[in-house]
Amino acid sequence: MVHITRRERFCAAHKLYREEWTPEQNEEVFGYCSNPNWHGHNYELYVTVKGDINPQTGFVMDIKIMKEIIHTYVIGKLDHKNINLDVDFMAGKMASTEVIAQEIFHQLKPHFDQRGVILHSVKLFETENNSVEYFGQ
Repeated sequence: MVHITRRERFCAAHKLYREEWTPEQNEEVFGYCSNPNWHGHNYELYVTVKGDINPQTGFVMDIKIMKEIIHTYVIGKLDHKNINLDVDFMAGKMASTEVIAQEIFHQLKPHFDQRGVILHSVKLFETENNSVEYFGQ
């Protein structure tokens, strides 16, 4: 079994905030991430699939198709958007990096399944120092 990874980037705004909490509670738990005027990141997304090498093509998956899937179902929905307000698959969910990575995985999995490869992981860097990796479990 061979793993291949595609890196993509997107810019997006979000805030971490619970409506049922006071502004003070939100600030205590989420700090500046609860800024009422939002804040943004230049995210880096790493999508890894795995499978057997096709003996005719030498590929686990055509990287162009992998890119199309990621752009259609994730990047096109997230890039230059407000994650809390504009992204359908994040509606009603906390826009933490952990939840975003998990939801990206769920968006992509059926499309890779249809292509006969296994979505191994989604790794999302919020900053150069902070990342989350989700394996679908």
